[in-house]
Amino acid sequence: MSSDDARSSAASDAPQTPDTSSPSGFALSRRGFLKASVIAGISVYIAPLGSRAFAALFEDKNLTPVAWDAATGQAKFRIDGTAKVTGAKIFARDVRAADMPGWPKQQAHAFVLRATQADRPYLGFDLSRLDDGLKPDRVVTADDLARDGVAFPEFYGDDMLLPAGKTPAYLGHAVAILIYHDFARFRFAKDKLKFHDEIIRYGEVSGPLERDPWGTFRFVRVGGKTAYDDDIYSSLKDAPIFPSMMRKHLPVWPDGNDHGKLDEQGMAYAGKIGESLTHPPGDWLVMSREYRTQSVDTAALEPDNANCWYDASTQTLHMVVPTQSPSEVAENAAAMVAKGHFPVKRLIVYPCYTVGYGSKDHYNMPFYGLAAAMYGDGLPVRLANDRYEQFQTSLKRHAFTMRYRIGVDKTSGLLQAFAADMECNGGGRMNFSPSVAMVGATAAQSIYYFPQSDLASVAIASRAIDAGSARGYGTLQSMAATEMMIDEMAAQLGLDAIDFRMKNALRSGMKNTQGAIPAGAVRVDEVLAKAKVHPLWTQRDKKKAEYEASHPGRRYGVGFACVQKDFGTGAETSFARVEIDDQGKISLHHTAAEIGTGTSTSQAVAVAKWLGMPATDVHIAITDWPELPVVTSGDPYLMSQADQDKLAANPRWSPGYASPSSATNSAFYFTHSTREAARLLFMQGLWPAALSIWRRGLGGGQAAPLVVRVEDARWVEGKLSAAGMEALPLAMIAKTAHEMGLVTGATVHVFNRWQWAEADWDLGDGTTQRLPVDGIALRFGKGGANAPAPAATPASTPAAAPAQAPAGKGGHRNSNASAKSAAAARAANASAMQVAAPTPATGYRVIDRKRVFYPPVQRNNAAVTYYSAVGTLVELSVHEATGKVELLTHHSIMECGNQISPQLVSGQLQGGLAMGIGHALHEYLPLYEDGPGNGTWNFNRYHLPRATDVAVWTQTGEVLPPISESDVPKGIAEVVMIPVVGAIVNGLAHAIGHRFTDLPVTPEKIQEVLA
Repeated sequence: MSSDDARSSAASDAPQTPDTSSPSGFALSRRGFLKASVIAGISVYIAPLGSRAFAALFEDKNLTPVAWDAATGQAKFRIDGTAKVTGAKIFARDVRAADMPGWPKQQAHAFVLRATQADRPYLGFDLSRLDDGLKPDRVVTADDLARDGVAFPEFYGDDMLLPAGKTPAYLGHAVAILIYHDFARFRFAKDKLKFHDEIIRYGEVSGPLERDPWGTFRFVRVGGKTAYDDDIYSSLKDAPIFPSMMRKHLPVWPDGNDHGKLDEQGMAYAGKIGESLTHPPGDWLVMSREYRTQSVDTAALEPDNANCWYDASTQTLHMVVPTQSPSEVAENAAAMVAKGHFPVKRLIVYPCYTVGYGSKDHYNMPFYGLAAAMYGDGLPVRLANDRYEQFQTSLKRHAFTMRYRIGVDKTSGLLQAFAADMECNGGGRMNFSPSVAMVGATAAQSIYYFPQSDLASVAIASRAIDAGSARGYGTLQSMAATEMMIDEMAAQLGLDAIDFRMKNALRSGMKNTQGAIPAGAVRVDEVLAKAKVHPLWTQRDKKKAEYEASHPGRRYGVGFACVQKDFGTGAETSFARVEIDDQGKISLHHTAAEIGTGTSTSQAVAVAKWLGMPATDVHIAITDWPELPVVTSGDPYLMSQADQDKLAANPRWSPGYASPSSATNSAFYFTHSTREAARLLFMQGLWPAALSIWRRGLGGGQAAPLVVRVEDARWVEGKLSAAGMEALPLAMIAKTAHEMGLVTGATVHVFNRWQWAEADWDLGDGTTQRLPVDGIALRFGKGGANAPAPAATPASTPAAAPAQAPAGKGGHRNSNASAKSAAAARAANASAMQVAAPTPATGYRVIDRKRVFYPPVQRNNAAVTYYSAVGTLVELSVHEATGKVELLTHHSIMECGNQISPQLVSGQLQGGLAMGIGHALHEYLPLYEDGPGNGTWNFNRYHLPRATDVAVWTQTGEVLPPISESDVPKGIAEVVMIPVVGAIVNGLAHAIGHRFTDLPVTPEKIQEVLA
């Protein structure tokens, strides 16, 4: 991101007052648009969803204040619920030029020509079918892009449009953009060209491109004498292993050497693990299996689209795009146009509500939209996939091939060693395939402890459609396979499948296959214990006999699987700003983007833990934070410890700026920044204001003696009380905080590398507080004229009172407020708080940390440490004649900490189960020429699960109660879809006696087995 100098430069040239003479019709003021940075000389603005330009179009139609049930402390329905159920929710796809203030009213349209062969050179295209005035107004080819310097950002690879003479890198490779100034001609022309392969001309067959893998990883671990002893070798303790070279596009691993370099030592241990599985001891059972999973479409509700306008007169580029990562789009788009020959001074990005499932995280449609706009002859150009194009181009879930070998001691029933060799098909562009391969490998252990493991994974390049960060991110593939194998292994050992799992379950303090100890309590054993006594499991054999006797021609089965999924990326970072006005209205601004998961609702509700009420004014997808000018540099995954230590000396630096909405990061990571901002607002503003009110009520004014501890504070139906004091309405406290000049707004920045960064802060009382944030800025009420907040003193509270989460419902723990008057406190502490002058136009003061503690870069080798667990029981029947599988019911048991919104958790579980059922039984895309890359696939050929497929009326679920009210919420958006896959396959084994290893399990495959 930008430096301080760049941000200062950006502020100096931004219009600060409405500019009604602007040709674009926009007032490019900080009030209307927030400037994210200056990149390569281009001023980048972000129009958040609450901005003036979007308010009428989006916020007023999509959002309503949280319907809050103060008695239960829960939202009655989601913030966008009304718009969703009435079909009125607006997405980026719904936006036309006429909807955008200041844009030309005429909307141009474009579509892309694509190659449907990838084993021969592309020689051009033929538009002779377009007669009767249907020729495009503009045709854009690779020659145009090369002449004008328009090219993909580096992440997306080469050949945004394929030049003639080159072999397509993948099926569906774009070769030209056709632009029309009106809709009617566009629509007729697109229909005339669709499904006509002869439009694209090719040379002789020469074979597909051959390329090295996108990424290759190997994780070797040899544990100590017990599961709790130090490792002999592990990725965290020592290092992951990478190939020494590639030979014929295959990895060549280092030679094993007991006394060599770290990677050579790791390979020596890998050799010993392999030898033990090839020639096992006599009391071992070693099982070897190969599992295959298919390519799957994410089937997001909103197909990919972009509506972009290049205004040459003002040298401004506008982009309306759906994205999970607004910061990434803005940064890369600016870098892209900076290299081109079209003059651009300003880039304005409008991130919109969308539905992603990973498909809109680092996807390339925004940049095709950008390119089309450059050739739009001054008109906004809309590029929007229909469903055929979406199947042909959208990011897919990786197809995996997994070869597993597991050894178990037949006497003790304890797992001994696990070796895996995985191959995931990344398709024609790299995207996130390397990290998907890595995450698939690190997740393969599922819920089990293995004393020794050797897990290798490679992401291959192929001519398939590129695959990306689809929901599950490699873990759906690898953990489902593990659950199938564990179930079969239990059967061979003659053990109850859940008992076998409980015997080998990873428990708190044990290490994962990278050598890292999972953070917090590991509760899979509790999930397993509940599943073991569930009637579906205990009565499965009895019910099988009864069901099959009363349903001739049908087979009955019950299956179970349990997994724990990591959440986060190892470099999670976000901003949050929480403010309260003098009437008690709470507003929230956050970097999180809404992608259909309910983030806007959950974050609004999250502030209630500290403020007693949810935020009523919510702004998401904010990418610029002038209140807190954080700078970043370097790669948080690759930087050295020395570099991190050096950079961290700058109190405004962080290893990361803002994370996209992905990796199941909302509930845990985004909530952390929201609640830390709310906590600061409470501790530095509302709590001292409440003490002041209570003191005045005693008749002694500000100095009246009062012993009330903050850990006794409780919010009850929107009112604050403590130790029997009068319950104070939030509005009264807020008004007092404003009058006294206390903190009325807090902005924080946070960073997590498998543990939270912490820093020491002086917030005005002369003592140091260590908080899990790396950036703070505060706004003060009018009575304080932006002076530091009143001090907190230990006059009536033990000095060691912990600054942690509430002690009970709505309660809080921290030091007590001062008995001094607000004015005296401000005077006494103005010099103590390390603050900068108020940031111009924001009213915030940045507080510089005194010392920061970033997690060591070595923790990158941990790969994962945060987990949530789900176990699923499935009851199904198989029709012998047709092979059709019917799900009779299923029951899930989830461990997710304290739920922010139980309704959203339930919705995530139900939606995830449907996706998992589709993966296990229905959804399938051929990878190559007969797959969606040929442009002929739609939902008429692709079986997306319907209500009849998912036991919609009989499914049940439960959530483990939290250990305590202080448990953090956990990320569950991905884990909920995984165990049902293994449970279905294991249930089929119970039903028909055959174990499938190739997904999806279609009726045809079942018929073959039953024949």
